[in-house]
Amino acid sequence: MANQPCYVSGEESASQLKLRANRLGTKNTGQLLVETDVNVVAATIEKVKPKLVIIDSIQAMFDESYPSTAGSLVQVRETALKLQRLAKSILVPIVLVGHVTKEGTVAGPKTLEHLVDVVLYLEGERYHENRILRTVKNRYGATDEIGIFQIVEKGLVEVKNPSQFFLKERLAVPGSAVTATIEGTRPLLVEIQALTTTTVFGYPRRTASGFDLNRLQLLIAVLIKRAGLQLASQDVYINVIGGVKLREPACDLAVAVAIASAFKNYKIKDNYCLFGELGLSGEIRPALAFEKRAKEAGRLGFNKVAENKIINKVLAEVLEK
Repeated sequence: MANQPCYVSGEESASQLKLRANRLGTKNTGQLLVETDVNVVAATIEKVKPKLVIIDSIQAMFDESYPSTAGSLVQVRETALKLQRLAKSILVPIVLVGHVTKEGTVAGPKTLEHLVDVVLYLEGERYHENRILRTVKNRYGATDEIGIFQIVEKGLVEVKNPSQFFLKERLAVPGSAVTATIEGTRPLLVEIQALTTTTVFGYPRRTASGFDLNRLQLLIAVLIKRAGLQLASQDVYINVIGGVKLREPACDLAVAVAIASAFKNYKIKDNYCLFGELGLSGEIRPALAFEKRAKEAGRLGFNKVAENKIINKVLAEVLEK
C-alpha cells in the first residue's frame, strides 16, 4: 500500500466508513487507519510513507504524554505540532480536518492556524445544498480563488456555472434584484430579495440573511434621506438567495433598489444587473472589477447597468411602473 493515500479516522469506526463508502460508490484506493493515538499514527505514516494523509479530525487525536483529554487546547496544539514536524521530515502532505466554532472560525488554539501552510474553509448554510471552498491562508500561493460545490446523493460535485445555478428559480417580481459579487477572483450573479411591510408595533424591524445588518440600516437611512422613501414605518427584510453571504460594498446598490422596488411595488426593468457602493450623500461609487462583473452579467442576459450616479435618479431609471 506504499505511495497510496492514507485516511486516518478518529471520528468514525471502520463499519461506519464502509457504509458511507458504499453510499457514495467510492473504491478502495488507499489505506484506512482507525486510530486516535498520534504516536501510532505517526509511526504508521513513517513506515508506509503514503503520498497523502488525511487526519479526521485533529480534535480526535491525543498524545498520552500530556495529561488532558482529546480536543483540549494542549492536545490539539501538541498533536498538530508533531504531525507538522513529521510532514516536513518525510515530505508527506498531511491534511488536518478541524472543527469550527459557532462563529465559523477554526476551533482550538490560534497557533493551529500558524502551524499549517494552508487554511481552507468549507462554507455554506445548513439548509442549502451549495458549499463554497474558500482559502484564507496559503504560504505558497494566492488566496483569491474559490470552489463552488453542490451536495448530491453521491457527495459534493462541482458547480460548472455558479451564476446560472443561483438564478435558476428567480421570478421577476417587485423586490427582486440581481447583483454581481466577486468571490475570490470569480464574479457571481446572485439574487437579492427584499420585502417591506407596515410596522405593527412602534419600532420597525430590519432583518437580513446573507447581508450585514448594520449595512442594511445605513442603506435604509440613505433611502429615507436621499430618495425620499417613507421607510420609517416599514419593516424591511432582506434575503440573499442560495445561502451566499455578501461581504463587499459593491452590492449596496442592488440591496437599495430591491428595497425601493418592494416598497413601491414596482418591478426592476428586465436585464438590469446592479452593482455599486452607495455613499451617505446618495452617490453611487463604481465597483472594483467593473468590466469583469459586467461581462459575467452579460453572459446570462443581464446586459444593462445603472448609468446614473445618484440613487434617486437610479430608481427612476430602473424601476418599471
